Amino acid sequence: MLRSFSYATEGVFALFRYENNARFHLLAALTVLIAGSFLRLNYLEWVIISIVIGGVWAAEAFNTAIEKVCDMISPDIHPQIKAIKDLAAAGVLIMACTAAFTGIIVFGKAILTLFYFTF
Repeated sequence: MLRSFSYATEGVFALFRYENNARFHLLAALTVLIAGSFLRLNYLEWVIISIVIGGVWAAEAFNTAIEKVCDMISPDIHPQIKAIKDLAAAGVLIMACTAAFTGIIVFGKAILTLFYFTF
């Protein structure tokens, strides 16, 4: 079990070290964490934000794994491999859009509450 955890940890570090999109999502997550702290999100809001951040990172990891398998199977351009990669990328896009929409709802409410009590 400890060995499996070690392999998974290596995968996490490889994801953020070598994948530009994962680093972008990491930067976005850090920005969200800072903004959430500033806006004093409540417990449930933090749970929701954590779930969507984790979902985006997981989707990015799955997408990266699928792309690497596809490249290993068929290094040349192939219409089916392209379709597989496009579908995997679509999964990341769907999760990222879901996270953005969730952020609009959670942060929108927090910002409106902040301004409402400020006036």
